[in-house]
Amino acid sequence: MNRVRTAAAALAAAGIVTAAAACSSAAKTPTTTATTATTVAALPATPPGVQARWLLGTLAHLPIPAAAITAHFDQVFRAKVSAAQLNAILGQFTNMRLDAVALSTSEFVILNVTDNGHPQTVTLSVDAHGQIDGLRLAAAPTQAAPPVPATWAAVDKQVEQAAPRTRLLVASVSGGDCRPIQAIGATTPAPLGSAFKLYVLDALARAIAAGTVSWDQRLTLTSQLKSLPSGELSTEPAGTQLTVLQAAEDMISSSDNTAADLLINLVGRTAVEAAAAASGMADPALDTPFLTTRELFVLKLDDWPALADRYLALDAAGRLAMLTGTVDRASLPTVAAATAWTTPRDIGSIEWFASPADICKVYASLAALAREPGLAPVASVLQINDGGLGLDPRQWQQVWFKGGSEPGVVTLNYLATTRGGRSYLVSVMAANPAAPISAAATAPLLDAIKGAFALAVK
Repeated sequence: MNRVRTAAAALAAAGIVTAAAACSSAAKTPTTTATTATTVAALPATPPGVQARWLLGTLAHLPIPAAAITAHFDQVFRAKVSAAQLNAILGQFTNMRLDAVALSTSEFVILNVTDNGHPQTVTLSVDAHGQIDGLRLAAAPTQAAPPVPATWAAVDKQVEQAAPRTRLLVASVSGGDCRPIQAIGATTPAPLGSAFKLYVLDALARAIAAGTVSWDQRLTLTSQLKSLPSGELSTEPAGTQLTVLQAAEDMISSSDNTAADLLINLVGRTAVEAAAAASGMADPALDTPFLTTRELFVLKLDDWPALADRYLALDAAGRLAMLTGTVDRASLPTVAAATAWTTPRDIGSIEWFASPADICKVYASLAALAREPGLAPVASVLQINDGGLGLDPRQWQQVWFKGGSEPGVVTLNYLATTRGGRSYLVSVMAANPAAPISAAATAPLLDAIKGAFALAVK
């Protein structure tokens, strides 16, 4: 459900308003030399990653036509930055190279780039429809970046500064067992955001192992199964077909909500609940009934908080009856309604919940499933997008990632395996019931996670 924005609103407010000033702070003398963009790093297959790829590619073909600006930038951005201003700003960057993805979520990316030898930072966020709503280009700080934390105390401090409520687990994973190395509230459940999709993948793998589903089985998109972004499947027409494997890849790599709902519909809600229990979740009742993303959007966007309050007043059986009898029959909320949702709503009661210890167990479950005959795609699906972590490939052979967010919630969950075959989990969960968690607060978490992996292997 990542598309509901953690930092997009903050970036939109800051990035759009200051876009021209931010770009100008790093401006060179305008030139007529054709702009080119090269890359030495891979962009993620997330909505902001896709837009960043388009933006870097279009620098070689300025000015950007008005129709393309309308297609790629949202209405609020276009109201504050005219086409002429945008083209003038971008025209100052004549030879941009992508060096690294500093941070990647389904709402924003922070890129380290070089333009004519000058280091720059590009922050790009997208709205609920995947259009650019925030763009900031600025000179990279002249002072050295804060080092990756090199002690457990420094890792803990960096995690705890992200939000009022934080959880951390660093663990070694072997043979289905999770052995804690460092922890902060690691057994206490927290809202997951889109990390719930790990349980959907687990249920899918179990169905394939049982022979009731196959990777090449075709799914048909219907209007009733469409959700809101993140992901692009919601923009496809009803009747569009895709394979189960394609849906799984989209669900994990770009956190496609419609793909997740297609797979929940395929295997069944109770199968996902059973997979959560079978994987070792300590309290699966917290996720019963297991919500689809469409249901969560309806509860949080349709007549909120009245509809949500009605739902929360019921027991599990009553909630299931309300979902199937009322919520599932409701119209999908509009993208505009999702875009306007910028502050936390019921993050402690209407969400998906698990602890970092639970996440370690589901990763261990998925690793065991991936070793079974016919289930190797489980591993390939999980390693498409490394969440911008960028671990040294000389030391690490495989990185699995699934994050999640909504206003007030950020989770980052990694399972990485060394060249020597040792696997480690780092799960960070941050929640703020009172305010969204900004990109500035999220970015240090990635450094904390890098530091945790480095300390874990020592």
